[in-house]
Amino acid sequence: MTPHILSLKKYFGVYAALIALTVATVAIASFDLGRLNVVFALAIAAAKAALVGLFFMHLIYTSHRTKIMAVAGLVWLAILIALTLSDVLTRGWLPVSGQL
Repeated sequence: MTPHILSLKKYFGVYAALIALTVATVAIASFDLGRLNVVFALAIAAAKAALVGLFFMHLIYTSHRTKIMAVAGLVWLAILIALTLSDVLTRGWLPVSGQL
């Protein structure tokens, strides 16, 4: 398999998109949108992570097995986050002795 070499124009385009998304993150943080600040910040962070993974890690041109492994890593991350949240969000259900 021959490696895919991207042009400098494409790399600079992705770099410009990452800079624009970073500026968007800072701009969104300056507004008080309540709980939507976290939603927008995470959406922008996911877009930046996708750009880095696809272009700088060359996932867009790799074999199917590599893509499956990348998705498996993301699924594992989602499982760990879900288990952590299930622990943290259910702590208020149990009474704590010694407190009223």
